[in-house]
Amino acid sequence: MGSMLRVLFVGDVYGRPGRRLIAAHLPTLRERFDFMVVNGENAAGGFGLNREAFEVITGAGAGAVTLGNHAWHHKDVYKLLGDPRLIRPLNLPSGTPGRGYSTFEVNGERLTVVNALGRVFMEASHNPFLALDELLEQGDLGSVIVDFHAEATSEKAALGWHLDGRVAAVIGTHTHVATADTRILPRGTGFQTDAGFTGPMHSIIGADPEGPLQKFLTERPHRFAVKDGGAELNGVMMEIKANRTLKIGRYHHEERHSGERHSEEPAL
Repeated sequence: MGSMLRVLFVGDVYGRPGRRLIAAHLPTLRERFDFMVVNGENAAGGFGLNREAFEVITGAGAGAVTLGNHAWHHKDVYKLLGDPRLIRPLNLPSGTPGRGYSTFEVNGERLTVVNALGRVFMEASHNPFLALDELLEQGDLGSVIVDFHAEATSEKAALGWHLDGRVAAVIGTHTHVATADTRILPRGTGFQTDAGFTGPMHSIIGADPEGPLQKFLTERPHRFAVKDGGAELNGVMMEIKANRTLKIGRYHHEERHSGERHSEEPAL
């Protein structure tokens, strides 16, 4: 029946503080997890991914790096897309560079990581439900983890239920706020609406509060700067076997000037 895999999914890495925490903390987790997936959507200055950020994340131990709606923000990414560890959204037009999923051999088991974009309150993309239906017609994917980069909680929940029993897990990204609905759906698919993000703690979803506050107060555009200072890492831990999640829990680690703190719920 195959062996069980322990997987850590890490939410959106945001700017220099997020990269710093990834470089410092992710290597300490290598012995605990068989595979680590990291969303690198905001790793370079808060928008997109460049070579430096990709090398920091993979160098720290990530087996796969997923993207999202800022995938094309840096020209560097075009030179990186040949690396099977880098996964851009699946539901983009035919001929788009890169791949929307990659399959890895992990401890003798096949593990496929998929990235998909939502469409509600997002820029136009192809239907992610239908794109995933088509992908899952393939029979050699092993256990499948879907990073659903989407805004609307309803769309994320709908995709989880649509794929329940057909993939090991659906984990949401993009909104940068970890949700408290970590669960295993009735047919065995692990689910969390949003994994949260990895970046500045005292910020507005990663940005120094001044920029977003001025935008709301004046109703005019303002520059968003990455907030400096202590950072937090948010993620989802899973035990997966035969394309089902057996256990799932949230992972949270904080980097503080006065020391570090982390919590796991439940401890896997």
